[in-house]
Amino acid sequence: MPKKTKSASPKSTNPTLALSDLHIYLESLEKDHQSILKKIKKKRTELNNFVERMRDIATEMFQKSSPIFQKRADLDQEIHAIFTEIFTTRKFGKQTQKKIESLYMSLQMEGIISPKALGEEEDDDDPELDELFENPEFNDDENHQNRHQYWYSQDELETASAPRTEDSKKVRQTFLKLAEIFHPDKVQDPDTHKSHTEIMKEINKAYQEGDLARLLEIENQHQLGENIDNNNEDDLTRRCKKLEQQNEILKNQYDKLRQELSLAKNTPEGSMVSDFRKAKKQGFDPIDLMLKTLDSQINVIEEIRDFVQAFKDKKMTIKEFLEGPESLRDSSDEMMEALLEEIMEELGGVIIFQ
Repeated sequence: MPKKTKSASPKSTNPTLALSDLHIYLESLEKDHQSILKKIKKKRTELNNFVERMRDIATEMFQKSSPIFQKRADLDQEIHAIFTEIFTTRKFGKQTQKKIESLYMSLQMEGIISPKALGEEEDDDDPELDELFENPEFNDDENHQNRHQYWYSQDELETASAPRTEDSKKVRQTFLKLAEIFHPDKVQDPDTHKSHTEIMKEINKAYQEGDLARLLEIENQHQLGENIDNNNEDDLTRRCKKLEQQNEILKNQYDKLRQELSLAKNTPEGSMVSDFRKAKKQGFDPIDLMLKTLDSQINVIEEIRDFVQAFKDKKMTIKEFLEGPESLRDSSDEMMEALLEEIMEELGGVIIFQ
């Protein structure tokens, strides 16, 4: 009787087991995906709120201190004008003239009044400030959009000359998918056109900022995710691969947001926000304190103006004039230097925040 031979065991993988593993893995990827999206949204909100707080503080400082700085600028011009009149209407000996000129220059060198060479014409305009505040980059929302259009153009130029990174490819693919669906020119209905226009603004903004998370949020809001067959191994594998790539890009985006927030907090403006919070907890208003300090500094400059005016009007002797105002004679050099340093720092800070 012939021996029975054993049939070979099938080597193919159990499809049910393979699908089960893919389902578990896909569920894990989707969980990570949603978690990263939430973290990005939270960190983006934190960054935006922090930047907005910096702007609010800077705006409040500028608005409240502007009258004081304008008064300081007026006093500065007055003092220069009085010295000009002294030099043009009064006659002094050579030594006395040099001493008065030296005192005038000392006020400039110490920062009490602005630098101005003897005989120099008045010029109310500061070309550097004019250039700063007339630069469209600092002005309005329209120019903000123009900058975005410029960046978009640059992105297209760079693409023509250099290969895209994997991150930018995924961002662009998602952008093109959404743009194809929501481009306003593809619809005729006025209400739909208006709705698509607003959505397209969000899509463009997210694309220009490389914000894949926001693009995916828009995609999810409008339920545009791809349909997959949960019993099809190829569909599940393709979906897993797509999520793997997206999650990696989203992790990079989250890390960048963290870095941006850290950098913002380490700037002088960011430190100012921290200092304001500490001051509020301690029960005092740092802006009010700053304004009181500025007022005290203005009082010193007003005294100098009155002192120089009195000499011009011949209400004091040359000797008394060269000795300087009484308040300055009574103050130590260190205190005066610290006062002047505060003036210049606060003036510079207000200009920067403007």
